[in-house]
Amino acid sequence: MFAEEEAGSKSLDEINGSIKVPKNAGFWKTLLTYTGPGILIAVGYMDPGNWITSIAGGAQFKYTLLTVVLISSLTAMLLQAMAARLGIVTGKDLAQLTRERTGKATGIILWIITELAIMATDVAEIIGSAIALELLFKIPLIVGIIITSADVLILLLLMKLGFRKIEAIVAVLVAVILLVFTYEVLLSKPDVGQMLQGYIPSPRILTNRSELYLALGIVGATVMPHDLYLGSSISQTRAVDRSDHKAVKRAIRFSTIDSNIQLSIAFIVNSLLLILGAALFFGTNSDLGRFVDLFNALQDSKVVGAIASPVLSMLFAVALLASGQSSTITGTLAGQIIMEGFIRLKMPLWAQRLLTRLLSVTPVLIFAIIYKGNEAKIEGLLTFSQVFLSVALPFAVVPLVQYTSSEELMGEFKNRAWVKYAAWFVTIVLVILNVWLILQTLGINI
Repeated sequence: MFAEEEAGSKSLDEINGSIKVPKNAGFWKTLLTYTGPGILIAVGYMDPGNWITSIAGGAQFKYTLLTVVLISSLTAMLLQAMAARLGIVTGKDLAQLTRERTGKATGIILWIITELAIMATDVAEIIGSAIALELLFKIPLIVGIIITSADVLILLLLMKLGFRKIEAIVAVLVAVILLVFTYEVLLSKPDVGQMLQGYIPSPRILTNRSELYLALGIVGATVMPHDLYLGSSISQTRAVDRSDHKAVKRAIRFSTIDSNIQLSIAFIVNSLLLILGAALFFGTNSDLGRFVDLFNALQDSKVVGAIASPVLSMLFAVALLASGQSSTITGTLAGQIIMEGFIRLKMPLWAQRLLTRLLSVTPVLIFAIIYKGNEAKIEGLLTFSQVFLSVALPFAVVPLVQYTSSEELMGEFKNRAWVKYAAWFVTIVLVILNVWLILQTLGINI
């Protein structure tokens, strides 16, 4: 089952280079060909983990944390562009390169941290999907978790149909999420002036522990470690002749444009979530720590006023299901990339995907069984999982910045000076904020 990786082994071999790109086509036709990977990346930035942290952030601190959403999204654009460039230029993903360029012990430690990050990501996706099934169809939570664990079989079927089909299906699910929250925010009639002011940074975020905790939760939910591994891999689904300088340069250009467009959509969705929380729930003293609370509040006129209706609640549940399902597709792919890249796992694809899925589902299922009937405890995992992702992020970012800044690896496509310094600045800030949060949580003031 375990074997030494062969030289030249490709990331996600069954889809690597599977999509041909036109050589002399115009801008829009070429962009259309490269459009797709960015959608799968963007899904990770608007998964159910964002919902609790963003809506709770709006409900507790009104529009203040919109600045965190903006900064997180800009950071994501920078890092994902670097990840795509790494894959296109080297023909290897971030996990493969990390394994090759670190000692065995360091590689194992980084793999464990990354696997835990995948599990933290799946906590939100699995719980979100299971809760949506419960709200829509009255399916018990534990049964819903088991159903979501089987969606890996759907991914196997989709892979047989071609990677473009996966991209199209995920795009439809993203459109559903965007339309639902645009509609609900328009109904909520937010204060536009205060909303725009929320994008201006406030020093209060750093001095208020609960606000900082939610801010880091938003960062963790927005800038996802597993997405950096995923981005470095699926950027290679387009067939690029790496011996042709112009072809590589064009691939980097259009992959970056695709990524930035889709991440802009993710930024809009995350902003809508926080704005919805601020416009409807700020000052209401409502308990919004769970998806069920949000579902019930949207049909309670005492909380949201005249716009309350069962339709709003059902739309919320539909969007939650769309978010959970689209996220599980990308999460499972990322799990395979990490498993193959770090420990060089060789086994049939169906078994590999099933294993990576079970690694993520099992802890959630055990927790759900232990706390059966106590959904508050189960959903309480969500915010913590998103903060853990923020803590794990530097362990993916540091190798990414190192490798994309290496002339040996990247040649003339290495990071420009401003990109390198901006990325290192982001990494240092994330580390400082996470250490600060941990110290404050332990009651140690500095």
